[in-house]
Amino acid sequence: MVRIILERHGQSQANENSFYAGHLDVELTDMGRKQAELSADYIVKNYKIDKIYSSDLKRAYETGKVIADRLNMEICAKKSLREIDAGEWEGKLFDDLEVEYKEDYSVWLSDVGASRCTGGESVEEFADRILSAVTEIAEENDGKTVLIAIHATPIRVMQCVCKNVPIKDMKKVPWVTNASITVINYNNGKWSMELESYDDHMGEFKTKLQANV
Repeated sequence: MVRIILERHGQSQANENSFYAGHLDVELTDMGRKQAELSADYIVKNYKIDKIYSSDLKRAYETGKVIADRLNMEICAKKSLREIDAGEWEGKLFDDLEVEYKEDYSVWLSDVGASRCTGGESVEEFADRILSAVTEIAEENDGKTVLIAIHATPIRVMQCVCKNVPIKDMKKVPWVTNASITVINYNNGKWSMELESYDDHMGEFKTKLQANV
């Protein structure tokens, strides 16, 4: 069995300013860095990490690096673990997306599993990418505990997989909060959930995505 700790990145500049990041390489805010420290406190105290991976985007890499530095470990950064390619939506305010891309973005809000970011990935394509990347990591690390610093939508994909929720029904699975911990297990080709969007360690520093995301 492989235990995988999915750590969502701390609050990013995109989270703070309410715009869609996607593949844009935005950094953490001061709040996000504090959240990363708190998340690291919790993970180092409760788990023995054998290997660390992250998305190659700064907000995820920086979040994972807090733990890597404490444990004197390297991070394996992978482009395949990036957030969804949001195409024309990237860098645009969520409020503006509801106006400028009314049809496509309304599908994202009401039926995310069936949606496609205008000019970018469909959620179905994205889910295939993420599941393939996370499964590859699991199969390379049998018997280990692995940390992956990653983004909200990839975690949502893995929540669906572990709960046997079809990607087309992703709207039934809520977003995880910033720097929260989701722990999943991979055993003989099967996925299961151990812990979901745990953020009690954030205390007063909890933040989450706004309603129109």
